[in-house]
Amino acid sequence: MDIKEGRSRIGVGVMLLALALAAAPAWAGARDALRFSPANGVQVQADLAEDGLIDVQILPAGTRQRLPAAQDADGQSQLSSEDIDFDGYPDLVARAPVGQVNEAVAVYRYDARQARLTALVPTTHGQEQCGGLMGLAVEAATRTLTSSCRSGPMWYVDVYRYNGPALYLYRAERMSMLGDALDAVVAVKQPDDSGPLAVWSTFDAAGKVLETAIADGLEAPRSGVPLQPVSGRVVPERLALYARPGDTATRRYLVAGDTVALLDERDGWVQVRYANPTHGAIVGWVNGIAP
Repeated sequence: MDIKEGRSRIGVGVMLLALALAAAPAWAGARDALRFSPANGVQVQADLAEDGLIDVQILPAGTRQRLPAAQDADGQSQLSSEDIDFDGYPDLVARAPVGQVNEAVAVYRYDARQARLTALVPTTHGQEQCGGLMGLAVEAATRTLTSSCRSGPMWYVDVYRYNGPALYLYRAERMSMLGDALDAVVAVKQPDDSGPLAVWSTFDAAGKVLETAIADGLEAPRSGVPLQPVSGRVVPERLALYARPGDTATRRYLVAGDTVALLDERDGWVQVRYANPTHGAIVGWVNGIAP
């Protein structure tokens, strides 16, 4: 086993352990029936039905509902009450393992105006990676929700936060397609315990991309602070710096030894930022698959 393969396996092991630890508190109290109070003077009785739905009764209003549950291959799931929206009251959560390592999650919050439970559906503008609240972890300290999933050999992470009562996609990760060819263009030095490189993006509530950065794909960036891209040193004597990926003409160049921050990746092209001592920050794209 070579060094890179070993690092990859270590990284996957770290992610699996993190997911297990994150899910443990929720599953420890999970069951197929529970009673909880989502607001002062309100009681919810939730029971898993044989058809895979959740039978809900809300008192004193007397509201009855049948809600879809997250289901495993056998149509089963487990219920728990967790404070998902940080209002000090628990919400209804259904969790079920899907595949070997993924976990489907459905969340329902109490709507006092309707005296009903309503599904928590985040706004993502189609930029989420997991397609739902998978493997949901609640981070009370940062008031964020982290969704994680695996597709093939790749791990993905979506981070959500609230804008008022609405949940939106705050950060997302897509694995970088950069290979060994990048070493001939920009040499990136990472700690031995780092995972594969990934492109992290930060969004506002309207879905606008605020920033991107290439960083460790197995360690979610700290919430509330700017993304910290990895850096590398230019290898060729002259490295063309283009305005856009795929361009063939430019008058801008970097030289061997220049230190650049890696910001984004598209089809093997890498967006970098160079801190020019005279002209300030210079941003452009380099061909990461051909020197």
